[in-house]
Amino acid sequence: MADARLPRGWTLQRIRDVSGDREAVALDPDRPVKWVGFGDTHDMPPSEIVLGFHSLCLVKPVDDDDWYMGSPYDNGSIDCWAAYGDLYEALRGL
Repeated sequence: MADARLPRGWTLQRIRDVSGDREAVALDPDRPVKWVGFGDTHDMPPSEIVLGFHSLCLVKPVDDDDWYMGSPYDNGSIDCWAAYGDLYEALRGL
């Protein structure tokens, strides 16, 4: 997709190598994302970067250094339930 972005300093190949998912892709970040973890549900800020990994994805919101793991749905929305302090840690947590 034309609007899909990668994190600064990362290539798609490096993301695939660290995650172990040879089919990882950068997705269009323009989609609704909700936090649904720890008994709390709320809309998250707009996404800057979204990476797809089969049935999971990683989301980096605008103005937030954390990465959020979640499940994408057929309608394009994502529900997140886990947070990671950096991309490498999030990729290893997949």
